Formats: sequence, C-alpha cells, structure tokens
Amino acid sequence: MAEVIIELRNANIYQGDNLILQDVDLAVHRGEFVYLVGKTGTGKSTLLKTLYGELPLNDGEGRVAGYDLVKLDWKKVPYLRRTLGVVFQEFQLLTDRNVNDNLKFVLRATGWTNEKMMDEKIMDVLDKVGLKSKGFKMPFELSGGEQQRVDIARALLNSPKVILADEPTGNLDPETSDEIMQLLFHIVRDFGTSVIMATHDYIVIQKFPARMVRTERGRVIDNANITMQ
Repeated sequence: MAEVIIELRNANIYQGDNLILQDVDLAVHRGEFVYLVGKTGTGKSTLLKTLYGELPLNDGEGRVAGYDLVKLDWKKVPYLRRTLGVVFQEFQLLTDRNVNDNLKFVLRATGWTNEKMMDEKIMDVLDKVGLKSKGFKMPFELSGGEQQRVDIARALLNSPKVILADEPTGNLDPETSDEIMQLLFHIVRDFGTSVIMATHDYIVIQKFPARMVRTERGRVIDNANITMQ
C-alpha cells in the first residue's frame, strides 16, 4: 500500500466560528486521484483551505505531506505549501508578464535564486503540460485550456506531493476539459502525485472515474456514489 499523504482523523473543520464539517476521517495515498463532490456551500472549498493551511485545524488530527495541521503556525505554512500545488477555476495568472515570468515569479516567491536552475525548471514543467513553446506568450494570447495548463505547470514547480484542484474544468468547454483531465491523470500516473479535485462536473467524473468523497450535511462521505446527487 502506498504511503498516506493526507490524513484527517476525528477532525472538526471550521470557517471562523462556524462548524462546517464534523468528525472527518479521510486518508489519501500517494499517487491517488480523488474527486471531492457535493452541493455548493457544503464545505468542499473549506476542506481544501484547511488542507493547504489557509484555515486552522483546531479539533482532531490532521497531517498533509508530513506536516501536522494542528501544530501548523504561520511560520510553517509556506513550507507546507511548497509540498502542495494548488489549481483554481480562475487561472489567476499575472496579466502583465509572459508565461515564463509568471512561473519565475512563483519560484522566486518560494525561495529559488539560481537563474539557470529556474529556467531549467520552467522548461521542465511547461514540457510536462505540453506548452514548451509557449513560454514567451502573454496570458491574453493563450486559450482558456492553455491558461489552465499554465496554472497546472505553476502547481508543479516545486515537485509537489499533492495537487489540490478547485473546479479546474469549471470554465472550460467539454473537449478542453477532457484534455485537462487527461493531463491530471497523467501527472498522477507518471509522477506519483496525489490529486484531490473539487468538482460539480458529473460528466467529467463519468468519463474519468476515480474514488469520490462527498461533503453533505456537515459530513464527509467516503467512496460516495454518483447517483446520490
């Protein structure tokens, strides 16, 4: 059995003073793809924010990529985030610089200083997402699918153990969604990265089946069934 890369036990997850999810037990293994599903407002994004340290975990136990979420203070959050890649529905690219400079900005922000090593890493991640020749393009010159690929490349910069993807196909047409899903599954298969993907897109889930975890009525239900929606 592959190592457990994310584990929550008896965790109560809050947004401010509001209890959003209670008694959460969840384990995700290295190289596993997991869908996070559930209606809007049932706690999917809150759970993801807890996993990457934006929201504190005060009740229960939680570990992500070796970091204890309960003992996580503001000094350790940047180190946790270096082991994670986060992909959003909104691409959040810096519009005033090209693709290479978008990626270099992230590397500098996470402590990289060697220009040659940064350039090599940028070429490596763009190659992985099929955009090796697009580094000098500005974001507005790219299609929606290409911008999402840049977002995924950005998430891969620090060779993450986990990618947390929040509705990454939400703004894409079906054909482009399929390409992004194939890319994410390729990353899982070839690099052993774990992916947790929040989505409402049940067509994508049917085309690319994987384990499902559902947020519903303050609970997290593992191995959920698609027909429950």
